[in-house]
Amino acid sequence: MIGADELIARCRKGARRFLHVAAAGAVSLSLGVLAPAQAQVRPLASVPLAAGAQAAGIDDVQDSFDSVFGTERRSPRSYSSDFGKQLASVAEASRGRIGVAAIDLSSGRMVDVLGNQRFPMASTSKIAIAATFLEGVDKGKWSLSSEFPLMVPVPSAPFSSAIAPVRPGTYMSARQLIEIMITRSNNYATDALLKVVGGPSAVNAWVRRTGIEEWHIDRDIATLVRDDGAIDPARVVDKRDSATPIAMAQLLSGIYQGKWMSKQGRDVLLGAMSRTVTGKRRIRAGLPAEVSVSHKTGSLNNTSSDIGIIETPDGRAYAVAIYVTGQGTRPNREARIASIARTIYEGYRAEGSSYRTAAR
Repeated sequence: MIGADELIARCRKGARRFLHVAAAGAVSLSLGVLAPAQAQVRPLASVPLAAGAQAAGIDDVQDSFDSVFGTERRSPRSYSSDFGKQLASVAEASRGRIGVAAIDLSSGRMVDVLGNQRFPMASTSKIAIAATFLEGVDKGKWSLSSEFPLMVPVPSAPFSSAIAPVRPGTYMSARQLIEIMITRSNNYATDALLKVVGGPSAVNAWVRRTGIEEWHIDRDIATLVRDDGAIDPARVVDKRDSATPIAMAQLLSGIYQGKWMSKQGRDVLLGAMSRTVTGKRRIRAGLPAEVSVSHKTGSLNNTSSDIGIIETPDGRAYAVAIYVTGQGTRPNREARIASIARTIYEGYRAEGSSYRTAAR
């Protein structure tokens, strides 16, 4: 336990930082009360973490903000399974927030850590951008052979405009654009398709139609990258261009199960995800060679992520979303992702679900 003087100091420091960030428009004043749950922390909705507080643990952080804002003090977290305890241990947040959600697609069993807290999606949002475009293909608005120009950024200073300027570049087919935006995380291709579908609002509308709530993009990739670095995601929850790990795992589950697009669209998207060449030290590094991974990585200032579908040789599948902030360096973040992926894989295997995966 921390002493009264230290708690007061933390509260004052946290309040100052909260007011500074709120004034910049990065956070909202809505607070959630944390409740005990299995390997899970309920939303700390858009509250900045006081400097140095991570080292003291998430309980001390919440205590500080409960004192500042008068919110109800929560009970200590509890874990009802060894799997949950192990996952919470490997995803501990002493060096930066870590959010995890995983769903066994045969049993529906979900585990999470900070699963309802917002994390920067970075390039993991490209899954939904591609899915929105593929819905348009299914509706006959355009085809995979339709050609569109890459959107190439024009140099501009950070925050010099609401939207970063871009210019049209080389024309490519939609199929080629999807391939490079997923497999190589090409930003120019992403913004090309984002423009075609109608911008961030169109993608948000598609996600809403799936029934998923805690997912939202606000900027195109050119603007997101140009203005990156103003906020430290390890210490501040910025709701812009963010999602909860649970929302992302649910999105992956529905895509895998073919809920929101044709078989052709599903195969195009998951096929590209299976050929991803980025993030070899992330989810892929934590799994046996015989396990297949269809995934999409994300990277921005002080944050690394990897989301995807893990498929085992015996026909099981897991939707996984892992978001790691802080940790000192990018290699450290990637190592944490690999360790978490391994824990999820081994945890589900140990539970020995008798069901087969949800059919394609």
